[in-house]
Amino acid sequence: MNRMIEKRWQFFLMISSLVIIVIRFLLNEKGRVSPDSIRYMRTAHVFPEIDNTTTPLGYPLAIKFFTFFGIQEFWSSKLIGILAFLFLLYFAWYKKFYFKEMILTLGLISFVSIFSFTLSETLIIPFVFIFLYVGRNSIIGVYTTKQSFIWLSICLLMLYNIRYSALFFMVATLLYGLWHWKKYFGKSFVGAALVGFLYVILYKILFIDAFNSQYIQQFLETGLHPFSSLLKELFYGLTTSFNPLIHMANPSGGPINMFIYGIGFFTIVVMLFLFLKFPISPTENFLLFVGGIGIVCSFFIQLVYSVDALDYRLLSPFIFSIWLVFFKKIYAILGRKTYAITAMSLLSCFVFTWLSRGNYLENRKEMTDFLKKENLLNGKIYFYTEANETVPEQIQMAEIISTINPWVYITHLPKDTLDAKVLTMSKVKKRTKIIKNKYQ
Repeated sequence: MNRMIEKRWQFFLMISSLVIIVIRFLLNEKGRVSPDSIRYMRTAHVFPEIDNTTTPLGYPLAIKFFTFFGIQEFWSSKLIGILAFLFLLYFAWYKKFYFKEMILTLGLISFVSIFSFTLSETLIIPFVFIFLYVGRNSIIGVYTTKQSFIWLSICLLMLYNIRYSALFFMVATLLYGLWHWKKYFGKSFVGAALVGFLYVILYKILFIDAFNSQYIQQFLETGLHPFSSLLKELFYGLTTSFNPLIHMANPSGGPINMFIYGIGFFTIVVMLFLFLKFPISPTENFLLFVGGIGIVCSFFIQLVYSVDALDYRLLSPFIFSIWLVFFKKIYAILGRKTYAITAMSLLSCFVFTWLSRGNYLENRKEMTDFLKKENLLNGKIYFYTEANETVPEQIQMAEIISTINPWVYITHLPKDTLDAKVLTMSKVKKRTKIIKNKYQ
C-alpha cells in the first residue's frame, strides 16, 4: 500500500512538472527566450554557415536536427527541453540511479524554468547526468580502468561541445583523479581530463581561431569586477539557486528579497548540516565534489571572463548533482513527506506563471502578421536596440521576432535606424499589439 502511494506521488509530480514546463513558455509573452536564444536559433538556422563562436555547436545542431522534420527552430528548442526532461527520468529509472531524487529535483521551480527555456542548459544537464553515472560506475568498479578512461573522455568531450563551462567538469575530473590517484580509478580520471584539455586546445585552434581569431581578446579581460561585488553576487546566486520555492530575486529590490535569500540560505545551511552529519558514500562524495568544483570555477572565471552574474541558469549544471544528494539525505529522514517540497515548488511555479502571464501564441500570431506585411518572414532581419541595459523592452521585441524568423541580428548603431530595412522598437510597436508580461 505504501509503495502504491509513493508511485502515485511520483507519477503526479512527473506529469505536473511536464505540464508546467509547457505552460511556462506558452504563458510567457515571448515564449521564454533570451538574447542567447536568438544566437542559438540563428546559428541553427544558418548552419553550415558559422556566424558565431560564442557558443559551441552542440545545442544549435540539436535544434537544426529537428528542423529536418519540418519543425521550426523555436519549437525545436522546446521539443529538446521536453525530451531532455523525459530522458533524465527514463535514464534514472532504467539505470536505477537516483530515480526518486531525479523526480524531486526536476520538479523544482529552477529546473522547470530551465527546461521551458530556449537555452543550452536544457541539453547539457542530461549529459551531466550521464557523466555522473559513468563516474559512479568507474568509482565502484563496474568499469575497467580502460573503459572508465574511454567513457569519461567521451562524456567530457560531449559536455564541452554543448557549453564551454564544461571545462569546469574537466577540472573537477582531474582534481578528483589526483585526489584518488592511488586507487584503481584515479589514473582513468586524470587521463580523461587531460584528453579533455587537449581537445579544448585543438578546438580553440581549429574552430574558434578559424572563424574568430579575436575571441580570446574579446572575452578575456582582467579586473572586470571588484572581488567584493563578485562575492555578493555569488551569495545572491547561490541563495536563489538553492531556494526551492522562488528561483530569482526582485530586480527592483525591497524587503521581499531578504525573504527569498533567507529561504535559500536556510536550505544551504540544512544541506551542509546533512552532508556533515551523515555518512557520505563514494558516489555521493563524487557528486558533491563535481558540483562544488563547478561552483568555485564559475565564481573565479568571472575575474577574467565576461559573463552574466551567477544565477540559477548558469549554476544549474553544477548544483544539479548537489540537489540529488540533498534529496537522498532528506528522503532518508522524511520519507514520502519529501515529495511535498517539490509539490510546493511546482505550486509556486504555477502561481507565479499564472499571475505574470502573457500570451505567447497570440503574440506570435501578431508578430507573424507584421513580418508578412514587411516581407520579413524569411531572410535576414536587423533590429536596432540602444546599447543600454535599462531598456530591456527593446531586446524583448527582438526576441519575439526571433521565435518566428530566427535570422535576427542586433545592431546598436544609431545610423542604422535611417535604413528602412532595419526594424526599430517604435516601428514594430506602432503596428503590433503585444500582450505584456507585467513582471517580465
